[in-house]
Amino acid sequence: MTDARERQADALIDHLQREQGGRLTIFLGAAPGVGKTYTMLSRARELRRQGRDVVVGIVETHGRGETAALTEGLEILPRTRIAYQGRWLEEMDLDALLARRPQIALVDELAHRNAPGSRHERRWQDVIELLDAGIDVHTTINIQHLESLNDVVHRITGVRVSETVPDAVFDRLRDIVLVDLPPRELIERLHQGKVYLPEQASQALQAFFSPSNLIALRELAMQTAADRVDADLREDQAARGLSGMPLRRRVLVAIDGLGQSEYLVRAARRIAERRDAPWSVVTVQVSDTVDEVRQREIDQAFALARRLGAETDVLRGTRIADALLDHATQNGASTLVLGRTRERPVARMFNRTLTQQLLQRGAHYELVIISTPEARARARRGGPRPWDLLGRHDLTFALIASMLAVGVAAVAERWVGLDDLSMVFIVAVVLVAARTRMTAAVVAALLSFLAYNFFFIEPRFTFNIGARQGVTTVFLFLVAALVAGRLASRLRMQVVALRAANAQATALQALARDLAGAADLGQVLAAGRKALARALSAEAWLRVQGREEPDGVALSEIDRAAADWAQQHGQPTGRHTDTLAGAGRWFLPLRGDRGSLGVLGLRFDDEARLLPEQRRLAEAMAEDIAQAVVRTRLVAELEDARVGGETERLRSALLSSVSHDLRSPLASMIGSASSLASYWDAMGADDRRALLETIQQEGERLDRYIQNLLDMTRLGHSGLTLNRDWIGVDELLSSAVQRLQRYQPEVRVQTTVAPDLPAIWVHPALIEQAVFNVLENAAKFSPPDEPVRIDAKLIDGVLRVDVSDRGPGIPEDERARIFDMFYSVERGDRGRQGTGLGLAICQGMVGAHGGSVQALPGPDGRGTVIRITLPLLTPA
Repeated sequence: MTDARERQADALIDHLQREQGGRLTIFLGAAPGVGKTYTMLSRARELRRQGRDVVVGIVETHGRGETAALTEGLEILPRTRIAYQGRWLEEMDLDALLARRPQIALVDELAHRNAPGSRHERRWQDVIELLDAGIDVHTTINIQHLESLNDVVHRITGVRVSETVPDAVFDRLRDIVLVDLPPRELIERLHQGKVYLPEQASQALQAFFSPSNLIALRELAMQTAADRVDADLREDQAARGLSGMPLRRRVLVAIDGLGQSEYLVRAARRIAERRDAPWSVVTVQVSDTVDEVRQREIDQAFALARRLGAETDVLRGTRIADALLDHATQNGASTLVLGRTRERPVARMFNRTLTQQLLQRGAHYELVIISTPEARARARRGGPRPWDLLGRHDLTFALIASMLAVGVAAVAERWVGLDDLSMVFIVAVVLVAARTRMTAAVVAALLSFLAYNFFFIEPRFTFNIGARQGVTTVFLFLVAALVAGRLASRLRMQVVALRAANAQATALQALARDLAGAADLGQVLAAGRKALARALSAEAWLRVQGREEPDGVALSEIDRAAADWAQQHGQPTGRHTDTLAGAGRWFLPLRGDRGSLGVLGLRFDDEARLLPEQRRLAEAMAEDIAQAVVRTRLVAELEDARVGGETERLRSALLSSVSHDLRSPLASMIGSASSLASYWDAMGADDRRALLETIQQEGERLDRYIQNLLDMTRLGHSGLTLNRDWIGVDELLSSAVQRLQRYQPEVRVQTTVAPDLPAIWVHPALIEQAVFNVLENAAKFSPPDEPVRIDAKLIDGVLRVDVSDRGPGIPEDERARIFDMFYSVERGDRGRQGTGLGLAICQGMVGAHGGSVQALPGPDGRGTVIRITLPLLTPA
C-alpha cells in the first residue's frame, strides 16, 4: 500500500512539474519528407480558427509550395541575421518570440544546430527556454535525431547523425503526433522532387532513402510513439491511484525452481519472439533461505534467460501474487507466464492458489499457464514434502522455543501469580517467526497450542478441555498465535529486503564517493578494485586500456582468454557462465559509449555460489566504474586539447617573437657589418668604433634572447639541475646589477641590503639570472629620471627581495598573467618590449628552489614591486 501511494505521489509531482511550464507537442516522422511541417501548420491553422494565439517562430518550407501556402494567415516573426565567415545566416529570433509571448509557438526542426554566435548552440535549447517561459511549443523531428537511437540508426543506415536531441527533452512532452507515410509513397515523392532537388533525390535514394532503411526507421518511429503513449498511460493511471494497464506486450515469466524453470524460460522466449515483445524472468523469495537444489535450478534458468536476451530479477515478499502483480505494474508487463502449480485442495477450496489469486486480481493481464507431463510427474515424485519445507535448524528452534515457553509459563504461574499464560506462548511464536520462516512459526504455534492445552488448561496433563470457556480460550489462542506469527514473519521479510537494498545502496554510494575523488585512470581502477573487494568479499582484477589493477597479477591462460573474450564481445564470461566456465574468475565487460573499455574479473571462494544480489551489485558497480573511466578519458582528452591549443598558442607566440624581437638585433648587426665592409676606408675611426659597438651590443642582446629561450626549454622539460653553493646576498645582487648596467649603463639602481643577512645555499647562476630578469623588466618601464630600487631583508626566517620601479604599474587583473610565457604588458608609448619570457623564467628558477615570485603594486600606488621569496635551506 505504501509503495502504491509513493508511486502515486511521484506521478502527481511529475505531472505538476510539467504543467508549470509550457506544453510541448512533437510531430514525429520516420524520415524527411513524410509531411511533419505540413501537418504542424495544418494543426496551427485549425487552432488559429479556434481563437488560439499562434505565432510562427521559424518554419522551413524547403521550397515546397503547398507547405508555404499553409503559412498564409499565420503571424510570422522576422528572423534574426547572424554574420558568420563573411555570410549572413538567418535564425529564429528567440528574444522577439519571448517578448511576443504567444500561446503557441511553431518551431520547426528541433534538432537544428544554430549558427555560431547564437545564444544557444542547438534549437532544442531555444525550445526549452520557451517552455520555461510558459509558452506552448509545437515542433518537428525525425526519429534519427533522437540521442538514444543514434547507434541504432547508424547500424541501419550507415550514417552517423551529428544533430541529435537528448531524450530528456521528451520528458517535457504533452502530446506526440506520429506523421506516417508508407515507404513507397515517400520514394514516389522523392522522384517527384517534393523532398529534395532532382540531383539530391537520386543520391538519397541510393543511400539513406533505400526501402529497407525507410521500413526500419518507420518501425523505430512507431515504437517510440507507442512507448511514449504507454508511459503516459501508466503515469496517468499512477497519478489517479489506478493499477497499470500497459499497452506494450511485455512478457513476464515467473519461475520457482521446482523442476520446470528452464522449460518455462524457453517457452516464454518463443512467446516473446512471436509477439516481438521484451521479456523478463523473475522469481519470488518468501524467505531468506532457499533450498540449495532449488536455488541451483533458478540460477541455471536465469543464466539461460540472460543468454536468450531476457532481464532477470529476484523479488521479495510474503505473497507471491502481490509481488508479481506489483512488478508487472511497475515494468509495464501485459502477459504473465507461469508453470502449473501443485494442486492443494484446501487452498483451492478457498480460492487461495497462485493461479486463482492472479485470475481474481490481475484482470488486465493475460495469464499463460504452461505445464508438461514430464514436469508434473517429476514434481509429484520429487516435489517438496511438508516436512521438507522445515529445516532441521528451524524445527529445533521451534521445539526449544515451545519448551522454554512451557518453563517460563510454569515459573510465572507459580512464583509470579500470572493467570493469563497465553501471552508467554504468543511471545514464543513471535520470536520463532522473527528468527526463522513462516513454516517454523506455524509449527511453534501448534506446539504452543498443544502445550498450553496439556499443561495449563483444566483438566491438566490431558488434551481434554473441561469448560466451554476453556475451549474458546484455547482456540482463540491458536488463532492469535498464527496471526502474530504471520505478521512477524512478514515484517521479517520486509526487514531482510530493506537490509539487502540498503547494503547495495551503501556499496554503490561508497563506490561513487571513491570514484568522485579519483583524478586519473589509475586512481579510478584502484578505487574500483577496493570497493568491489569490500562489497562482494571477492578478489577483484581490472584491465582498462592495457593497464591492469593490481599490476603484476599472474592470470592463468584460460583466465586471460576469458578476459579477452569478455572485453571483445561485451558479455560476461568465465566462472558462473557457460562461456569458458573453467576459468577461475567471473569476468564482466566495462562498457562505455564507444564500446567495451576494459574488463573486470572477480574471484569468489571456491565453493561460493554467485547470488542474484551479488550479480546485480557487481553489474551496477561495473557500470559505475566504466562511467568513471569514460569521465577520466574525457578529462584527458580535454586536457590534451587544452595542451594542444596552448602549444599552438606558444608556437605562434614564439614565431612572432622570433620574427620581431630576434630579427631586430640581427638586422642591426647585418646592417652595421655591411656598412663596415662597404665603407671601411671612407669611415673615420669613431664611426667604425660606433658600428662595432652596435654589433657587439646587438649580439649580446641576441644572446640574452636565445639564453632565455634555452632556459625556458630546460624548465619546461624538467631538465634544470640545481648545483647549490653558498653565496652572500650582497654579492649575488651586485653581480646582477653590474650585468644590467653593462648592457644598459644609463639605468640607475639603488640597492639596500640588511646587514644581518646570512649567506644562502642556492644555485648562484640561476638566482642571479632570475634577479637580472626582474631588474631588466623593471628598467624597461621605469622613467629615465627614477632609479630601480632593490630591498633585501629577512622576514620570518625567509629571504625577501623586492625590486620596485616607478613605472605605470600593472592592473590587478594582469598581475598573475605577467608570469605566463610570451605575455608582455603594453603601457603608454613604450608598447610591447621583449619576448615575454623573462618573468616566466624567473618564476621557474625561483620555484625550483622552493621559493615564489609575486607582482605587487608600488608603495604609493605608483609603479610595481616584484617580490622574490626564498627559503633559507642548508645541505642535508
